Amino acid sequence: MGGYMRTALLLAALTGLFLAAGFLIGGQQGMVIAFLIACAMNLFAYWNADKLVLRMYRAEPVDETTAPEFHRLVSDLAARAGLPKPKIYIIENSQPNAFATGRNPENAAVAATTGLLKMLSRDEIEAVMAHELAHVRNRDSLIMTMTAVLAGAIGMLANFALFFGGSRDREAPLGGLGALLVMLLAPMAAMLVQFAISRSREYEADRIGAAICGRPRSLASALAKISNGAARIPNNAAESNPATAHLFIVNPLSGRGADSLFSTHPNTQERIDRLVAMEDGAPVAASAVPAAPVRRSTIPNSTPRGPWSLD
Repeated sequence: MGGYMRTALLLAALTGLFLAAGFLIGGQQGMVIAFLIACAMNLFAYWNADKLVLRMYRAEPVDETTAPEFHRLVSDLAARAGLPKPKIYIIENSQPNAFATGRNPENAAVAATTGLLKMLSRDEIEAVMAHELAHVRNRDSLIMTMTAVLAGAIGMLANFALFFGGSRDREAPLGGLGALLVMLLAPMAAMLVQFAISRSREYEADRIGAAICGRPRSLASALAKISNGAARIPNNAAESNPATAHLFIVNPLSGRGADSLFSTHPNTQERIDRLVAMEDGAPVAASAVPAAPVRRSTIPNSTPRGPWSLD
């Protein structure tokens, strides 16, 4: 129920944003129109957001015939986690990365890039997919997928204000100033929506994913390689759809700076340290920062070819 409650709170916040923006642009009439649009988008996103995200990245479904090893790996992990087998996709992209989507475990999907399957070892791939299944188990994938769609819609709201901000509608309480406020605040609101995904989700998914696969250090090694690969290899689809960046196990966008208040992902080294502490026999609670320093991992940054040829 916790996942659904978080989803409800997020949708309520986004609806409130639409209402406030509509009121600033068009007064009470604008607020009513914004409310109707928000309701329609919320319903559409709930049922279709996962399909839209998979389509954005041109993810291709695979089965026992087209990708037998990968399919078997994910199926075994799902059984181990007590989850229904999700739909399994591969994305043709050189950047190593992965994400999960879907409104509930019965309608979940996991996707991995060809870069991830080529660069990581089998144990590392298993650890990454266990992390994604942890998101499914926590029902994070619903709120993360819907946020990807709705955060993009917030950006469209700013464009709406740009084109219609000159309206002299007497109903608009602040006139052009209201439209200007929407233009300035809507992008910031989108950032806050990204932040609402919460770094703690990633920490918790790391913890549960490590427990599912049984090898915290394999996930730590995978995170180091993915972070290194994401810094070197651009993901053009993600750059074109930055509102979906929070879906991935590691931020797929280039040009990102250090961990900050509005970061959609925790610091990778901090995640690695927590996982190493787990394997060393000192599990760390997902919501707590380690009280004492843990041994820094010696994870190599090399990216050897993975276990499966996708040629």
